[in-house]
Amino acid sequence: MSGTLNKVMLIGHLGDDVKMTYFEGGNCIGRFPLATNEVYTNRTTGERVTNTEWHTIVVRNKAAEICEKYLSKGDKVYVEGRLKTRQYQGEDGNTRYTTEIQVTDFTFLSTRKEAQQDTMASSQPIQQPPSGASQSRSTTTEISDEDDDLPF
Repeated sequence: MSGTLNKVMLIGHLGDDVKMTYFEGGNCIGRFPLATNEVYTNRTTGERVTNTEWHTIVVRNKAAEICEKYLSKGDKVYVEGRLKTRQYQGEDGNTRYTTEIQVTDFTFLSTRKEAQQDTMASSQPIQQPPSGASQSRSTTTEISDEDDDLPF
């Protein structure tokens, strides 16, 4: 195979809100940290261990504006993109490197607002229809079954 592949797929939770940077000409970049977890049980102690890996996610232009509008800290998101290492000068004058995920596609899996709404909806009691309404539905069903001309 002569080609190469640089592809990353992550599902994780936002560690902070999307931070936007705007440029002349109307372009913009959104950045946010994404946490992914690895959970396993230590064989010697039987203790459950969770390791968190942090990724810097970079989204551009219209996609960045959508992420800023709908995502907030704690939301679960799927991102797909490519690894990009860039170099910059640190405050101390030393050259530093950082590896980022340049997003090409994303899907919102859950938002904190949705999770709160689901929790509130499940805590409210389900209202049952009045007893007369349920009886009239069963009567209607019985009548339609008698008028049925199907052989089975």
